[in-house]
Amino acid sequence: MILRDLALRPATRAELPAVLALLADERTVVDPASVTVTAAYERAFADIDADPRNEMLVLTDGGLVLGCLQVTYIPGLGRGGAERALVEAVRIRADRRGGGLGRELMERAVARARERGCALVQLTSDKRRTEAHRFYVSLGFARSHDGFKLPL
Repeated sequence: MILRDLALRPATRAELPAVLALLADERTVVDPASVTVTAAYERAFADIDADPRNEMLVLTDGGLVLGCLQVTYIPGLGRGGAERALVEAVRIRADRRGGGLGRELMERAVARARERGCALVQLTSDKRRTEAHRFYVSLGFARSHDGFKLPL
């Protein structure tokens, strides 16, 4: 796999279909042109884009979106009042996995959080995603808490 111009940066509105394609199915490559960008997606993206504590980041190579993740910076009174970074929606294109892009994506996101002054990076992962769990542990993440969700 030849990488020309690998970058991690905030997603643009024009890249929203590519991000939604990554989130649609992590096992296959979804053509961004086949994705319907609804008004709800437009609002969500606009809200993320306008919020200084939220980032929808894309990993690109020469303009091609290869991966994405969302980071929410959470202020808190724990850890001396430092922010923590909550990472969600981590995806790498199905046809580009296994070549180190996921590691690159996460390492760059962690560095970004560190530069911002965050004291902690946290994430949750579906219990069924055992390969992802091994990946996160290999990056130094520790299984420290059980998470709970309440659908509304």
